[in-house]
Amino acid sequence: MVEKLDRESATPLYIQLADVIRAKIQRGDWQPDQRIPSENELNQLYGISRMTARQVLARLVDEGLLFRVQGKGTFVSRSKISTRSPSYQGIREQLEQQGYATDTELLGQRLEPASTRVAQALDIPTGTPTFIVRRLRRVDGTPISVHESHVPESLAPGVLERDLVAEQLCTVLDRDFGLRMTKVLETLETAAASANDAKLLAVHEGTPILQLEQRISSPAGKPFEFTRIRFRGDMVRLEFTYDV
Repeated sequence: MVEKLDRESATPLYIQLADVIRAKIQRGDWQPDQRIPSENELNQLYGISRMTARQVLARLVDEGLLFRVQGKGTFVSRSKISTRSPSYQGIREQLEQQGYATDTELLGQRLEPASTRVAQALDIPTGTPTFIVRRLRRVDGTPISVHESHVPESLAPGVLERDLVAEQLCTVLDRDFGLRMTKVLETLETAAASANDAKLLAVHEGTPILQLEQRISSPAGKPFEFTRIRFRGDMVRLEFTYDV
């Protein structure tokens, strides 16, 4: 059934059509990743100009309800998962509290010399022995984030002997090594998915992703963990709350 636009209404046609499309998505008439009618098809269905149809689709793309694929058309976006920064609460706990089924895959863990970038973040000399732990997190079977954490060996000897799949790294560091998170310096930016990240996150290489970096310090002000998390931007929305 095609809803009719009210041409006698004071509400502009482009707003009426936008509301129609939003309603179809909310009702589930159009499912995530489903291709919707083109500008020409909307023109025929609703008797509007291509310019009006283009304006409506552009507005809904900006809202995040739709996305475009060059040469293929316009599609319904997936509903994004809202999470707060992991410094408030672990991502896994947040997702499970929202009713999502999660699983974590350990991609690798090893001891290696700290790179210049990692050494700067942890305030240690370049080449200092540092543990690196890489994990992939999935929600309902779909990959959403890659986590890469660096911890100086001297601060958490034997941490790789712990079960870092069943437990959060921050929990292990606090409970077993007395490294309590007190101060967190975060940076959030967009990045292009590398070939490796694209494969892990099931996206195309070069796809925009969200990259969150955290420098975590103890009550004494000593940095003990540097973590880089890369999120699928089409599935995750990060929320930040401030008291001012």
